Amino acid sequence: MGDVHELILKHGKTQTKDLLGTDRVLADIASAVMSDETGRMGFTYSGFCLTALPHRNPKIETWRRDGHRITLLIESGKSRQGDPIGIPYGSTARMILLYLQTRALQTDSRFVEIGRSMNAWLDRMGLSIGGNTYRQVREQGRRISACHLTFFHERDDGGEVRHNGAFVENALHFSRSEPNQNELWQDTVELNDKFFRAMKEHPVPVLEAAIRQISGKSMALDVYIWLAYRLHRLNGPTNVSWPALYGQFGSGFKALKHFKPEFTKSLKLALAAYPEAQVELSQAGIVLHQSHAPVGDRKVHALR
Repeated sequence: MGDVHELILKHGKTQTKDLLGTDRVLADIASAVMSDETGRMGFTYSGFCLTALPHRNPKIETWRRDGHRITLLIESGKSRQGDPIGIPYGSTARMILLYLQTRALQTDSRFVEIGRSMNAWLDRMGLSIGGNTYRQVREQGRRISACHLTFFHERDDGGEVRHNGAFVENALHFSRSEPNQNELWQDTVELNDKFFRAMKEHPVPVLEAAIRQISGKSMALDVYIWLAYRLHRLNGPTNVSWPALYGQFGSGFKALKHFKPEFTKSLKLALAAYPEAQVELSQAGIVLHQSHAPVGDRKVHALR
């Protein structure tokens, strides 16, 4: 795949956009990440690098996703009346969870400040809270608060480790009216202890500037996080077939032929946000090459 970052260094962003034609958005993403001087980092649990939430509303009560030697089950919580609340999905749910995980690991506490702090972070990620965005955040917050998680890990000896839990211990509370001020949530939310400990044991750093550029694209976020986890761990070229990619990222697509073009678009977006990544697209799938992690030796910056 052509390296948009090299084109920018050689020709500048404006000329690169002309060269890319219909892919000109890649130049904007790459340029923003390359010019980032803050070095702010986010964090996610490694389990989400190998499995993922659905991209669209699945309208089912149990969601299953398989990754490499790991399976994720998400069960919908219930309302007071016993009705299913739903499975969290899409880019908004991913961004809320990225904030909760990042803040918890940066402060080494499962009591996470939200309210103004979360508002400021979402705004920095390009998700200004108002109108339809607020309704999406509120709905995904309800789903995140109520659902139950089970991670199944395959051991080297063929056995299985099972972790039951949830994202949070108490609900993310929202104001009932449309917001016109910063105070949308309670001051803090308590993360589930098992989830918090799993994050501390297996954190994966990501670059905040990259997340911002692809914040509205759920599959691109999944691909970026997956590459951030895998590439720097490789010892040599690694082939990943289309069926394997479809199994991990293809939720909501009825057939592989429908999945391929959408994955290719998402991969381009993720690679534009990850200058260090070395990935080749092939007829059989993709080839991963050992690459530097997206955050390198950058220091952790507090959310501010």
